[in-house]
Amino acid sequence: MTVKYEMQGEAVALITLDRPQSLNAFNREMRFAFADALSRANVEPRLRAIVVTGAGRGFCAGADVTDVTGGRTVEDQLNAEYGAFLSIIQGSDAPVIAAINGPAAGIGMTLALACDLRVMAQDAYLMSAFANIGLVPDGGLSWLLTQEIGYARAYQLAIEAEKISAARALELGLVNRVVAREDVVSNALAWAQSIAERAPIAMSLTKRAFRAAAQSGLRNAMALEAMLQKTALATEDCREGVAALMEKRKPQFKGR
Repeated sequence: MTVKYEMQGEAVALITLDRPQSLNAFNREMRFAFADALSRANVEPRLRAIVVTGAGRGFCAGADVTDVTGGRTVEDQLNAEYGAFLSIIQGSDAPVIAAINGPAAGIGMTLALACDLRVMAQDAYLMSAFANIGLVPDGGLSWLLTQEIGYARAYQLAIEAEKISAARALELGLVNRVVAREDVVSNALAWAQSIAERAPIAMSLTKRAFRAAAQSGLRNAMALEAMLQKTALATEDCREGVAALMEKRKPQFKGR
């Protein structure tokens, strides 16, 4: 088994990359198992958030260079196998929180940045290590990193393969929170539970809006927001949220 899947109550899924002996580097088995776990989470009827982390002292060290799979080009592998789970994360209705408990390098950094929210251990680091071995960033890292911090800084980090400390990652806006290593998963799970108490349809539509905004101009973003807001406004959850606000009580959202 290369991936652990656990439900934390009814609303939060915890998915753990489980190859600690290799700092959770991706081999072919783990790529498929991770995609399956994400797909499984997304069909949980009451799922509201997903937390992704790594076993042991690493989040994900990238691709396992000792895992040689014949019959498939690297282009096919990236598009079909890595692309599968990265697309599931971005297309999931539920927010995906990366609990970065240790090094996240190469495709591991891509995975962390593909998630919607990120909690990072104080002694962890991010690293686009590709330049050190004569390769280019892959899995969409060039786009993800540029979206987060702009072209010039993203390009510099990529070509210099800088080891980005947690403090530096927070300063750059690459992560949302930095906590002690022993608190990373519990902090991410608590955050996920908090999100799970919010109106799920609105959470899903908001994710869709912000994901699309990163790839479109202002007018297109505004038009999509208007369409999604129309959908949200018609929900029972919205009516409950307004009623709870007026009555000064905690809303009871039902996902309808």
